[in-house]
Amino acid sequence: MAKSGPEAIPALDFDTIAGHSLGLGPFQNQADTTTLRRLLLPLIALFSLTLIWATDASAVTLVPEGNRHAEQPKVPGASQRRTKAGRTTFDAKYEKVRDLLATDSQLISKIKMTARAYGIAPIHMIGAIVGEHTYNVDAYDRLQNYYIKAASYAGNSFRFAYDGEKIDDFIARPEFDKCDGKKGSYAAWTCRERVWGESFRGKSVDGRDYPDNRFSAVFFQPFYAGQTFGLGQINPLTALELSDLVNKVSGYPKISEKDANAVYEAIMDPDKSLAYMAAAIKMSIDDYERIAGMDISNNPGLTSTLYNVGNPSQRAYALAARNKARAANGEPPLLPEENYYGWLINDKLAELKGLL
Repeated sequence: MAKSGPEAIPALDFDTIAGHSLGLGPFQNQADTTTLRRLLLPLIALFSLTLIWATDASAVTLVPEGNRHAEQPKVPGASQRRTKAGRTTFDAKYEKVRDLLATDSQLISKIKMTARAYGIAPIHMIGAIVGEHTYNVDAYDRLQNYYIKAASYAGNSFRFAYDGEKIDDFIARPEFDKCDGKKGSYAAWTCRERVWGESFRGKSVDGRDYPDNRFSAVFFQPFYAGQTFGLGQINPLTALELSDLVNKVSGYPKISEKDANAVYEAIMDPDKSLAYMAAAIKMSIDDYERIAGMDISNNPGLTSTLYNVGNPSQRAYALAARNKARAANGEPPLLPEENYYGWLINDKLAELKGLL
């Protein structure tokens, strides 16, 4: 279903267009009309088709609620192993985080307030919290424990680096020069993430071998790859990308790759973590609408999927490219699909909405 589409184009009065609109005055006889009709009708038809195409190109498809998959996609082995090691189950973890949300009115109030500030529905934040604490980490019993955990990181010394190479030295390499002129933290860091994938990931550069892994896992997770933090389970690279938006909307200080401690403080603190979570969801919704022409704001399973897998702008570009090729072949566009994580959120949507 399209959110917007081409408006009906009114019938074109040939004499008016060909005569008055072109400054030729009223036609004097039928011969004049017939001659000009033969000359101008193809041009008028081409103009009309161009107008329709341009309007269609700007249309945004409203992605409906619900799952595209009838059954839940397979949960990755790493998530299964973590859950098994904790002697628990996905069902038990889901119930635990659901109960935390159901009994903590202060947390729900903070979620609603933060969602409103970023212009998103709070169910998207509920989905992200539930997904993270079902498949990636265990939920604490109450919000206060997240503040205690954040305090335990205070005073620790961290830095972002790989094999002795600090991140600020790494992004000073000439390969990243094209990112220096990008406006804002989101554009700059997503550009650097693309450069990593194109020029360094899994390659040997200047005698140094770089892992075939995500930029965030290599340079921004000093304890172990895949580590995320806090109530929102934000990774440091995501926080750096969203720094400007969070500063603008919530007023929290901007963060820098040169001060890892400040980055960890931002993502460990529950209040700040909620702001970064909302900002991440907001950017994924905006990216899919701007780049892929898909409005995913009514599908919390999709926003949760993107929260889980990251890189929404790159994924939106990939979807846009696939749909452009399909359109050239006369095929309908593909809608974005949920993964195992987002599937759960859509499947439990009625229950999760009840928490609000």
